[in-house]
Amino acid sequence: MGASVLNYYRSPWTRTIELEDGLRTVRTWWAGPARWYRAARAAHDHLAGAPASCAYAFTLFVTWWTLRGISDFAGHRLILSASTNLHNMRRDPVQVLVASAFWTEGGFPWTTILGFLILMAFAERWLGTVRWILVFAVGHVSSTLIVVTGISHAVDRGLIPLKVVVAADVGASYGFSAVLAALAYHLRGPARLVWIGALLGWFALGAWRGRTFTDYGHLTAVFIGLLTGLIAVSGAHWLERLRDRSE
Repeated sequence: MGASVLNYYRSPWTRTIELEDGLRTVRTWWAGPARWYRAARAAHDHLAGAPASCAYAFTLFVTWWTLRGISDFAGHRLILSASTNLHNMRRDPVQVLVASAFWTEGGFPWTTILGFLILMAFAERWLGTVRWILVFAVGHVSSTLIVVTGISHAVDRGLIPLKVVVAADVGASYGFSAVLAALAYHLRGPARLVWIGALLGWFALGAWRGRTFTDYGHLTAVFIGLLTGLIAVSGAHWLERLRDRSE
């Protein structure tokens, strides 16, 4: 029974693309006839293949609209109640870990929504919805727990002010960063190394300049995404070798 199931095993983690070949395909596609019609169809197919990313983007719009319809005071209290600060994490960690990912501060979250509809949707189409959710959740939860542990350590030793314990901290950026890092394993050859180097350089620079726990959290999420992808790719290769030997 196990061998027969294994015969059908195919993992997206081992399905890589050559960046140069991909760019050549895009250029050829763009030079074809009726490009705008085909572009609209391609956009439709892209989003249709990523239901979780689209649902997430829509949820971010709904939560932004909710904040827009209430007073600033009520909105601030709502954000604080969903924040993964030390106070909330000690009281109800599961609730705030889930809720915090669906709220954003500030104005309309254009960049976040577009990021989900483009980059996260691309990752979801590659990995599949369940795997994409798992990578995102691992990045969001693990990075948050590491950051909160660091805050707790710093507060206990008087290294940072107590107001940090109840600071607002919401958003999907940790999970987003982890998935971006995991995308490296979809690339082949030098492009993978360039992607990893660019991500590490960008977020390391952000941590060095900003020196906030959130900045360190983003860099942590990148490492978590890379580690998650490495484990998944190694496991997929192992299962595929078992499959090949059983055939």
